[in-house]
Amino acid sequence: MGNAEIRRLDKEIQRTQRKLDAVRRGEWWPLTSRERLSMSRAIASGARSVYRDRSTNGAENRMDSIGSAVETRLTAELTALHGERRRLITEAARAKAERKKSGWF
Repeated sequence: MGNAEIRRLDKEIQRTQRKLDAVRRGEWWPLTSRERLSMSRAIASGARSVYRDRSTNGAENRMDSIGSAVETRLTAELTALHGERRRLITEAARAKAERKKSGWF
């Protein structure tokens, strides 16, 4: 069971890493619906500012802030997955050492 869990976590780590890379490239598909809505509102606000011949700095700052928050969320998720993977590997190694110690292979 340990190896299957580790493989599952490895796939999840790869999936989360792909999401993080996509966010860093400016792609929206990894965003949650709430994050997409916030980003759309910021774009609409920027478009309104352009239409009124004003600066778009506020909208750009909001978009950057949302992007940073998404990166932070995905990085935290990735860190948690790595920690869980490390815990499973340690647990499997301890179980293997116990089996070896008791002479039960």
